[in-house]
Amino acid sequence: MLRSRGTTELGAASLEVTKMRRRHLRGVMAIERQAYARPWTPNLFVAEMSEPNNRNYLVARIDKDVVGYAGLICYGDEAHITNIAVEPMLQGHGIAHRLLAEEIDAARAMGATAVSLEVRVTNWRAQRVYARFGFHPVGIRRNYYAELHEDALIMWTDDIRERAFRQRVISIVQRLPEGIRPQAGRQ
Repeated sequence: MLRSRGTTELGAASLEVTKMRRRHLRGVMAIERQAYARPWTPNLFVAEMSEPNNRNYLVARIDKDVVGYAGLICYGDEAHITNIAVEPMLQGHGIAHRLLAEEIDAARAMGATAVSLEVRVTNWRAQRVYARFGFHPVGIRRNYYAELHEDALIMWTDDIRERAFRQRVISIVQRLPEGIRPQAGRQ
């Protein structure tokens, strides 16, 4: 397992982002339990993955280790990021940026023009990531994270098909560290 290597450096490692499969659930659940006070169950992930027409679940892997994941649901022209999480020791390396960029591409491919998400009001780090992508606050869900007695900030972007938005995402991805951004010819 990557975490057992005792390092937060990625070195020459290369990030691969692929569709989430059942075989990834052990790694996903290890991160899920660290990221959320009320983690999803493996069965919930399986149920989400079984709806490929309007859902997209991805894992980020280094070698064979799951180091992050993200999920998206799309209904009509509106998509919603259901979750995004990265192995705590590897946060800050651009993995969440890569996952979010790929989910936005998936939303566009499914016909969405807007994307929304919820984030803890105290999770400033994640809010900064989302703001870089053009998400802006549109409301509050009171006590959304009931187990933490914390509200959720609803963030929204409604211009994912516009050229300026696509250029913003391309620029973010191009600035990611070499091992994090997609290989040439992708993205």
